[in-house]
Amino acid sequence: MEKVKAKKHLGQHFLTDLSIAEQIAQAVKGHNGVSKVLEIGPGMGVLTDFLMKGNLDLYLIDIDKESIVYLHKKYPELGDKIIEGDFLKMNLEEVFTDKFAIAGNFPYNISSQIFFKVLEVKDQVTEVVCMLQKEVAERIASPKGNKDYGILSVLLQAYYDIEYLFTVPPHVFDPPPKVNSGVIRLTRNATEKLDCNEKLFKQVVKAGFGNRRKTLRNCLKPFNLPEEFNSNPILNLRAEQLDVAEFIFLTQTIEASRGNH
Repeated sequence: MEKVKAKKHLGQHFLTDLSIAEQIAQAVKGHNGVSKVLEIGPGMGVLTDFLMKGNLDLYLIDIDKESIVYLHKKYPELGDKIIEGDFLKMNLEEVFTDKFAIAGNFPYNISSQIFFKVLEVKDQVTEVVCMLQKEVAERIASPKGNKDYGILSVLLQAYYDIEYLFTVPPHVFDPPPKVNSGVIRLTRNATEKLDCNEKLFKQVVKAGFGNRRKTLRNCLKPFNLPEEFNSNPILNLRAEQLDVAEFIFLTQTIEASRGNH
């Protein structure tokens, strides 16, 4: 079978190290007994081979026509579970009526967007095991008080327990990327709904990190915080010093003040 060429405009870097592919596949734990897995960007199926060995109900999605043709030849038994399309534009609820996990060596240029999409269907996605640019992986897994900690860290940590599993060097890819990669696992936590308006929570988090050097007092000015709250010491902190619970508290305060107007 002809090899698939990695395409720069799709951010493709094909993993060539089988032991790393095996480690990633073995990190899929089937959280909450979910065995349905969607692999994003399988390329030539290096990771797919190991996922196939697990007791999984596997689906593949790739935007690259050449990969799709190759995957159909390699895994004829998957049939229409091989989906040609853009994960970011895909209506996941149409394909999956119940819960599923996600795995993959994510294209670096869209990894953050993939996670924002995951958040839209967080009630269905029980687990994500993926490889992405090391910096992004560290940011997502980072605890508060760390310079890597940001919007995506807070939004994902609200609903998922996140573990940074291991680092992968550039030379095990074809072509090698210019950066190290990191593998992380997200496991859906027990929070079904946040204890506040979730849309407002997202706005507060984004505003808080809007200017990282400023205190929350400055960043949250547009929300017209109640006068009596102005003396609260939390407003002297910067966004990266707050965990999920503290952002929920801020959101509740803003909500309550709006209710009183």
